[in-house]
This record gives sequence, C-alpha cells and structure tokens, in this order.
Amino acid sequence: MGGKRHPRKEIQQALNHAEALGWQVEPASGHAWARLYCPFNDRNCRFGKFCVISVWSTPKSSADHARQIRRVVDKCGRLDDEPEGG
Repeated sequence: MGGKRHPRKEIQQALNHAEALGWQVEPASGHAWARLYCPFNDRNCRFGKFCVISVWSTPKSSADHARQIRRVVDKCGRLDDEPEGG
C-alpha cells in the first residue's frame, strides 16, 4: 500500500494477509480509511458482492473488524479456482 500503515495493529495484520493473497489496498476518502479490492473482481467472484471491502480507521472493535476483513478475503470464491502453488 505504499508505506501507509493502519494505526490499529490487528487491522494492519489483516491488511497484510489480504495483500499477500493479491488484494489491493487503496486509500479512500470520506468515512473509510481505505478500500480493499479483490484481485479477481469479476461476475464469478461472489457475483461482485464482496469484491470491495471498506476498511475503517476507528472501528468499534479493531479485533472484530480485522476478523471481518480476513473472513471476506479467505472466503473469496475465486481462491478455490486457482491451481495449487499460485
């Protein structure tokens, strides 16, 4: 993400996990700190429903928000379509 780190450790770890799987972290304006974009972002990827995740700067619970990010990233339907090893 170009050096900008999330101020909450748990959320930064979830963002690192997402980036390792190819998700793109883009700075956002407004209420979101950033947005995560699925690397596949096509109609077969959960019909586009979870292809973008808002990352909040000050969520009520950092641990819960980090779990939510990981859950969406890990349940990406297209990850199962990828061959072993990449």
